[in-house]
Amino acid sequence: MYAVVKTGGKQYKVAKDDIFLVEKLAGEPGETVEFGEVLLVGGDTITVGAPLVAGASVRAEVLEQTKGPKVISFVKRRRKHSSQRRRGHRQQLTRVKVVEIVAGGAN
Repeated sequence: MYAVVKTGGKQYKVAKDDIFLVEKLAGEPGETVEFGEVLLVGGDTITVGAPLVAGASVRAEVLEQTKGPKVISFVKRRRKHSSQRRRGHRQQLTRVKVVEIVAGGAN
């Protein structure tokens, strides 16, 4: 069984015991979080939501809070002003493991 969940403005296809990174969620390692925005539940039969599947949710365990790779934003303006700007950014992420997919609602 698999599901498509939406969190942090992105969509993820997940199955039981999958480990994946999402934008930072509130929670300490070992806590359980629940994704309520389930767009699709698949398995023997596929249930597509309009826009969400009623009663479906995905439970996951927080493994760690981490940061993504450093992304460099470099801006250089030319002509009469010789200025340069180099700015780095590291996105805060949460690594989660899917514990259970609860399929609910009608097809």
